[in-house]
Amino acid sequence: MQPIDYVVIVVFFVLLIGIGIYSYFKVDSSADFFTAGGKLPWWLSGISHHVSGYSGAVFVAYASIAYTHGFTMYVWWALTIAIAMIGTIFFIAPRWARLRSKTGIQSPTEYLATRYNLPTQQLMAWCGVLVKLFDVGAKWAAVGILLNAFMGIPVVTGIILSGVVTMFYVTLGGLWADVLNDFMSFIIQVASGLVMFVFVLIRLGDGPAGVATMWDRLPAENSQWFHSPYTVWFAIAFLVINFFSYSGGTWNLATRFISSSSGKEAKKAAVLSAILYLIWPLILFYPMFAAPIFFPDLKNPETSYSLMAMEFLPPGLLGLLVASLFSTTLSMTSSDANTISSVITRDILPVFVKKVKTFDKKKMLLIARLTTFSFILLTIIIAFNAKTFGGVIGLIISWFAALLGPISIPMILGLLPQFRHSGSTAALLSIIGGLTTFIVLKLIGGFGLAIEIAGPLVMSLLLYIGYSLTVKNKVPEQVDNLLNAINED
Repeated sequence: MQPIDYVVIVVFFVLLIGIGIYSYFKVDSSADFFTAGGKLPWWLSGISHHVSGYSGAVFVAYASIAYTHGFTMYVWWALTIAIAMIGTIFFIAPRWARLRSKTGIQSPTEYLATRYNLPTQQLMAWCGVLVKLFDVGAKWAAVGILLNAFMGIPVVTGIILSGVVTMFYVTLGGLWADVLNDFMSFIIQVASGLVMFVFVLIRLGDGPAGVATMWDRLPAENSQWFHSPYTVWFAIAFLVINFFSYSGGTWNLATRFISSSSGKEAKKAAVLSAILYLIWPLILFYPMFAAPIFFPDLKNPETSYSLMAMEFLPPGLLGLLVASLFSTTLSMTSSDANTISSVITRDILPVFVKKVKTFDKKKMLLIARLTTFSFILLTIIIAFNAKTFGGVIGLIISWFAALLGPISIPMILGLLPQFRHSGSTAALLSIIGGLTTFIVLKLIGGFGLAIEIAGPLVMSLLLYIGYSLTVKNKVPEQVDNLLNAINED
């Protein structure tokens, strides 16, 4: 990197600090800190929902898969998200916004105490917090690898630097700081991604036709939609996982809908995010697909994207790309930190410290900031030990994806009136059955990636839906009232 690249990165950090300070003055209460007071514009919510699905892990773990397996990376990741979002648009996103406007929730798990009961809510809240510790830890590890590749700084130093910057601005500004950083991330990512796309096309020498002819220079299987172990069954598993994840089972994504002013606005935000997932990754991933042409036989494919960037981008633009990688990772991790903080502050702490319920808005805001800070600190510690859990890919695919289903299924299906008979027993069976399946598959091993990922989710889904179909308990009045209230604006 050249001096101009470092100048660009410094300017980026200054902008982040400015966003944190600006957002600080927009936050007067925990409602502002966690849900932007329900005033998030649909276009900002949609962009934030989209960008929150990216992190440095995309440019490390997913870039590695794009290098070794090709187009299937887009198919099982971005395309399945876009398809899964169809269900989110019509059935789930509007209900999240209505929950906030009609019940005053500030966290995604807050409604579960009414929908099921307090013990079920607490189990789901604790499990979700633990899963997110691993997920965010993987993202810090990924950005540390990227900074090591671009700037030569030790991975540990990169993790600490990223974590400290995020601690600063999200602890100050909460959700407003998070979504404004998302918007800035999106602008930077589009600018650097388009430049990278054009430079790779120019180097290939076939003009616009290089988009198609590039595949002739790669192994034949790299252009296939499915490439083992990323089979059609793996893609189907991820389609189901992505429905539950992007509709709000990944809590920070639920927050984007919760913070919308109405169900109609939340639906528009979901449409925008789905369209972006369908189109933008095709451009963004193009250099990753082309990497084997320029860097054959890489020993560590996780460095493929950073090597491509250093090869093709001139001074200044390389700094812009590094800033975009920083920005996407920091926006995703800060988003997670903000949402987990809402769960701890609103749903977990009041159970153990009763007087929290009597705190005024200033004390609640202070607790919100303290829990945000503490969560980020714990994820940084996990990032230092990423190799223990199977590296970045292992953490993201094997741990997070496999554990997501058991937690998200009762949360998402619990919003739908069709499952009103699935009460706390169904939710507990679903969670415990899914987690037990995950443990058994991990201990025995040898089942293949698709089964390892899908097994816990399928078990949870069967238990939850099966209970609803076979057991017709009387639906409590408060559950009926809740489901009816969120059925329309």
